[in-house]
Amino acid sequence: MVDFSKKLKELRVNAGLTQKQLADRIWVTKATISYYELSERSPSPEILVKIAKVFHVTTDYLLGLENKQRFLDVSELTEDDIKLLQHTIDVLKEKNKACK
Repeated sequence: MVDFSKKLKELRVNAGLTQKQLADRIWVTKATISYYELSERSPSPEILVKIAKVFHVTTDYLLGLENKQRFLDVSELTEDDIKLLQHTIDVLKEKNKACK
C-alpha cells in the first residue's frame, strides 16, 4: 500500500475529521487510525471499504492504483436521477471520443 498512509491522512484532514471521529465512523480505535497513518499497520479489506465509503473514493484510489477520485455517491438519488446522470455521462464520453 504505497501511498495509503498519506492519502488517508490527507482525506481525513481535508474532511475536517479527527482520528477519533474517523475511528468512530468505521468502528476501530483512534490508535488504529494512527497506526494506519504512520504506516505501522494496514487495514483489512473490510476496513478499507469502510474508509472508502466515508471519503467517497474507491479502494483503488486509497491503495494508489489510480490517481483520480472516481466515486459518485448516488445513494440518496432516485432511480430516474441516476438514469439521467448515466445518460449525461454517456453523452460526455461520446463528445470526448469525437474530440480525440
